[in-house]
Amino acid sequence: MQSLFEILMLLLNVLWFFIIAHVIMSWLINFQVLNTRQQLVAQIWYGLNRILEPIYAPVRRVLPNMGGIDLAPLAVLLGVAILRIVLVNNYGLFL
Repeated sequence: MQSLFEILMLLLNVLWFFIIAHVIMSWLINFQVLNTRQQLVAQIWYGLNRILEPIYAPVRRVLPNMGGIDLAPLAVLLGVAILRIVLVNNYGLFL
């Protein structure tokens, strides 16, 4: 059971890292620090969007339209943090 818990925590940590990288990269692209015409930047951006868009889409349907502000990454980060807290605090119950 400990292996399953550690694998789940690892996946949540990887998801957390991907979301943070996606948010930072979107800021850098919007402030024209990064250019999506560069092949490496475009590939990383495309890969992050392919990974995270299935997670963001249901959240965006629930959240109200805020104009140009996308709160889906924040909501998903909060969800991941809450899930991590719940898993850590209830881990002893499964042993």
